[in-house]
Parts: sequence; C-alpha cells; structure tokens
Amino acid sequence: MNSDATGFLIICSALVLFMTPGLAFFYGGLVRASSVVSMMMMSFGSIALIGVMWVIFGYAMSFGNAGIGNYVGFDGVFGIDLNQLFLGGALHDATDHNNGFNLVFAGFQGTFAIITVALISGAIADRAKFGSWMLFAGIWATVVYFPVASWIFNFQTDSNGHMTNGGWLVYRVGVLDFAGGTAVEIASGASALALALVVGKRFGFAKGMHAPHNVPLVLIGVGILWFGWFGFNAGSALAANSSATLSFINTLSAPVAGLLTWSLYEKLKHGKATSVGAGSGAVAALVAITPSCGYLTPGWSLVLGAIVGVVCAMAIELKFVFGFDDSLDVVGVHLVGGLVGTLFLGFFANGSGLFYSGSFDQLGKQAIGAGVVLVYAFCMSYSIGWLIQKTVGLRITSTDEIAGIDLVQHGESGYSGHDPRWSWRLSKTE
Repeated sequence: MNSDATGFLIICSALVLFMTPGLAFFYGGLVRASSVVSMMMMSFGSIALIGVMWVIFGYAMSFGNAGIGNYVGFDGVFGIDLNQLFLGGALHDATDHNNGFNLVFAGFQGTFAIITVALISGAIADRAKFGSWMLFAGIWATVVYFPVASWIFNFQTDSNGHMTNGGWLVYRVGVLDFAGGTAVEIASGASALALALVVGKRFGFAKGMHAPHNVPLVLIGVGILWFGWFGFNAGSALAANSSATLSFINTLSAPVAGLLTWSLYEKLKHGKATSVGAGSGAVAALVAITPSCGYLTPGWSLVLGAIVGVVCAMAIELKFVFGFDDSLDVVGVHLVGGLVGTLFLGFFANGSGLFYSGSFDQLGKQAIGAGVVLVYAFCMSYSIGWLIQKTVGLRITSTDEIAGIDLVQHGESGYSGHDPRWSWRLSKTE
C-alpha cells in the first residue's frame, strides 16, 4: 500500500477521533446544566477505555485473519487472532516491511469503536453512575462491538478487488455496509434502547421535561460531528479514490436534505423550526448515509436525507408512545436512521438494488444484516445492563438525580453558578 493511502488514512483517523469530542458537545448541550460534565465525561471515558482495549485485544478480535495462524474461535463469527494482540501483526508490518498502512488502519478502526460506544450514553443521560457506565462500556465493546465489527468490516480481497474471505454478514450473506450503518449505528441504537429499559425513566419523565440547557453547544457539536463524518465515510474507502470522492459528496448531500426536511416538519407540526431540530436532522441523515455513502448516486443521497429527516423526526416521539426514556433520542436518530439507510440500499444501491436490478435479493440481504445486528446488540446489551444493575448498580438515586449528577458523580460543575464551591458573590458595595 503506497504512502499516499497511508497519509490519507492518518488524516481521516484524526477526523473520526475528533467526532467523539464533538459528540460530547452535542450531548452535553442537550442535557440539564447540572448533568453536562457527567454527559461529556461518558464520551471522554469511552475514548480512554475503548482506546486501551482496542490496542490490547480489540483489534485482534475485530480484524484477525480468520482461520489463519494463531486465530482462536469460530471462523468469521467470534474469535481472536493472538498474533494481533497489542497490534503485533500490524506493528511487524510497519517496522519489518516498511508498510505502515495496517498500523494506521488499526488506528482508524479504533476510532470507530470509540464513538460507537460513546453514542449509547445519550440514552441514559442524567441518571447513570460513571463507574457503572465504564463497566458496561468495556463489557459491551468486548462481546458486542468487536465481534460485530468483524462481521462487517473484516474481509480480504484479491488483486482484482474480489472478496475472498471475511466476516460472515458481508462475505457470506452479502450485506452492503460501506462505513458502519449496522456495526455502528444499528448496534449502538439497539443497545441504547436496551439500556434505557434497564435503567428506567428519569424522575418526572414527561414530554418537554427538560429543554437543552445550551443550544450553541449543541450546534457546535453538530458542526464537529459533520466535519469528522467526512473522514468517517470517505476514509472507509481506505484511499483517496473514486469511492472516497463519492462517499465525500454523499456525506454532504444527505445531511443538507435532512436538515431541511426536519426543519420543515417541525414548522408544519409545531409552528416553529428549531435549531436543535435542524442539527438533529443533519445528524440523522449522516447516520443514514453511513452505510450507503459508497453505493448511491448523489441524487439518491438527497432523497435518502429528505426521507430520514422526516422519519427520524417522527420516530423520536415513539418514546412517549411506548413509555421508554431514551434521554437524547439515540433510538430515534441512530437506530431508526441506521435501519433506513441500510434498507435503502436494497432499493437504490448502484447495480444491485431493486431499482437497478429488478431483484429483491439485495433488500433481503440488507434486512438480514440489520435484523441480526439489532437483535444481537439488544439482547446482549440488556443482559449486560441488567447484570450491572443487579450487582454494583447502574442508576443513581432519585435524590442525587434531582440534586444534580455532576456534583454527585464528579464533584464539579460545568458552570460556576451551579457549584457551591464557587458560590461567592461580590457585595453590592464592591
């Protein structure tokens, strides 16, 4: 692999890592002022914990050469490549063969693992213990993300670009997922739903109970996420080639449409188009275009963005219909958006979609991939969350929730006016 591809992936990796602080801003602005530190720490905690785990064994689980060498497990389903522990194989290529691409690729995929875990935290905002969240994050990454990433992202190709081996959903079933609509979006969204059910509703849960405490912070987060998403999607081409350029333009096309249609939906339904809604529309469309970005024309990307802007705006109301408290709408945006984007390929993927081929074959494959990841992630996440709740406890007390989770969990506040340690005021005479 030439140095141009390696340099391209280094830049894209930095962009994707930047998305997690962007997510911290986005989520942090949406919660109460007394929860902003807790919310942002969940994202930064994910960077630290998942980053360490990825180097030690996460990459070895997600990108082992199935059936080759020291691989232990079930071919293409669940296992670990002992040669890749501590990135050993990738490091060997970089130092002994002057090929740093595999090492950079390991870092690139590690940033995917980090943000996928962080996404889940939005469903349990205002009411989860930080230590218990970190415990959940570590177990979840091990038994859910690392295997699912292998099912989707781990495959080998020959000199002609034909797939020769890999994870079972892509290699054997034939699922199309360019940048992680299943492994990232559906997995995190389904897991968020499971965890929200385990933790339960916030005290006084009702529609409109908490407005975002800092709208500018939300929009800064949206901007950073969108910026980083170009690395997320275009970088998945692994080189600055035609697939990367198509993914890049589609990462522009879908969100602009989603921003407009979510805003229009709000205007027609509620009489006002909000800035938070506009930002959410852009994010929902970014979610939907993630699996599709390398397989759609820009025109169909606009259509996808327009559809998902309305569908996700409607979907976030489901928590009030079904009575689950998904605090920051991870389910309505990431699970629903990921499902729409993944299934959309069954109709409009270049060459294989129903619109082009006249066959439902690709749609069936997309449905299998989405369904398998959804069910697996939900069931495993519910089990992990339930065990933590029954042992060390996952949720803070209602008293601490009302008082403010930041001071209780972290001993600090995002704003001096909310922190009794900084409660002094100048007298009127000063």
